[in-house]
Amino acid sequence: MARRRLSSEEEALWSALARTVRPIRPSARAAASPTMAPLPIEPSVKTRLTPPPARIIAAPPARTPAAVLDTGWERRIRSGTISPDTSIDLHGHTLSTAHARLNQAIAAALSRDARVLLVVTGKPPKSAAANGNGGGAGRRGAIRGEIGHWLETSPYADRIASVRVAHPRHGGDGALYLILRRKK
Repeated sequence: MARRRLSSEEEALWSALARTVRPIRPSARAAASPTMAPLPIEPSVKTRLTPPPARIIAAPPARTPAAVLDTGWERRIRSGTISPDTSIDLHGHTLSTAHARLNQAIAAALSRDARVLLVVTGKPPKSAAANGNGGGAGRRGAIRGEIGHWLETSPYADRIASVRVAHPRHGGDGALYLILRRKK
């Protein structure tokens, strides 16, 4: 592919950007960049350059809960033979206290090397369209509505292998299994 020359406007923008960059190793700067006289930026060229952040550290990719577990786990969940190691009931709590208790329960389960945490949230709200209620049941199912976000932003999110609806014997739609990862 043939290289094209930069226009004077593009050269001005590039030189303005290049002035804001700090080299990782100062000695490499002199060898790597050819000396070029800075071009004046034309008044018609509007630039809005900000200095780069001091240092960007790439975080390891966050592990997210799996949609499907191996066949042994799937069979145990479907048949209801899974046995929760610990459980927490969030009924009757405000959103803030339920969130705090959920984080405490996950921390406690992880400290005891539990694999399955049963979280009872209550039944999800009936759909507003199905019952003709345009929002009259506004607060019903608030904890259930927020728990997905809480688990995603939890400090323990990388330790959750899967989140599944519980078997009817453990609460069905009103409860969730949190399948926790083993320690590394």
